[in-house]
Order: sequence, then structure tokens, then C-alpha cells
Amino acid sequence: MPLHFRGSVTHMDIWSASTHGLSFVVSVESIDGPSFYDRPGYMARWRPLYESTGTIELDASPFTAFAVAEKALVCSDV
Repeated sequence: MPLHFRGSVTHMDIWSASTHGLSFVVSVESIDGPSFYDRPGYMARWRPLYESTGTIELDASPFTAFAVAEKALVCSDV
């Protein structure tokens, strides 16, 4: 089943999707501007949907394009 990402936060480039009890997020990171201030690029993360735990960042983040980050989440063995 494909993930369907949707915009999640106003004024920030964050997209989320969930399936099978897992939450997946792709965000744009930068050193300035409205973001999470991490390494510049697209970040792909996941976590259990119904647990208050931190996210798990995919090893290859940051990605250079949204499509690449999305594909990494869909193809990851989570």
C-alpha cells in the first residue's frame, strides 16, 4: 500500500503519512528560516504512531529531493 503524504504544518515544509501503526515524516531542514535547523536537505524519519518516542532518522538523510526521501521511507525495512 503506497503512502500518501500530506502537508502537516503551516509555514514549514513538513509532510507526513501513516500506515500499519507507523508515522512517516519528510521535512526540509535548513540552518535558517522555518525548519528544525538540522543539516540542510530533506530529512526522512519514522516512529511508532501510538507511542511517545523520538523519531528514527534514516541513515541517508538529508536527501536532495522530496521524491528520494519519500522513496527511502517506502523502501525502508521498518
